[in-house]
Amino acid sequence: MADKAMDEMLKELKEEKENEGLPAEMDVDIKEEKVQEGTDVSIDEEKDIPEDKAEQERPKPVPKANRRGSKALQAELEKTKELAEENKEKYQRLLAEFDNARQRNDKENKKMYDYGAKDALERLLPVVDNFERALDTVPDEDKDRAFEQGIEKIYKQLMDILKNIGVEPMNAEGKEFDPNYHNAVIHIEDENFGENIVVEEMQKGYMYKDQVLRHSMVKVAN
Repeated sequence: MADKAMDEMLKELKEEKENEGLPAEMDVDIKEEKVQEGTDVSIDEEKDIPEDKAEQERPKPVPKANRRGSKALQAELEKTKELAEENKEKYQRLLAEFDNARQRNDKENKKMYDYGAKDALERLLPVVDNFERALDTVPDEDKDRAFEQGIEKIYKQLMDILKNIGVEPMNAEGKEFDPNYHNAVIHIEDENFGENIVVEEMQKGYMYKDQVLRHSMVKVAN
């Protein structure tokens, strides 16, 4: 009886579906997907592993060489490293070239400045000579007068300024004659002096830093 009642119910359901325009039966296709092999891990599962087999049972990481994209990334990284090294070398070369150019420019500018200063300072030396001649002609009894003292102060101020610029007198007297610095105008024989000794500086010579501003005119013994 139960089977007959069930058959009737199924028949009624089938008629209802046909009346509604719906398929009486529906086929469902189930596609099996390939499961990628890997390490099976279950967070709800506990497994007791002996200590002597713990290292063997430990999941092994995938080698870097076998990871997807690792070779391409490694190649890109190597290219980036090479490019960075090339840029570093270029930067260092440019920096060295810039530093050398800056030093050359500084030397050239300093050299041009010294040439210009040397020419101007050389023109001032006759003024210094005239101050010294004027002071040498002042009698001792007149050196305390205001006018003579004023002249001497102006001369000392001028010499201080020249010294600060880099101008120094050679003070050749008593030194051995050196043609690089001295211009011998008189030679004498005198046993009181050694050979090629400057016995008198007839006109002062001056140095500007490491350059000869004016040679000394000297009297040389023996």
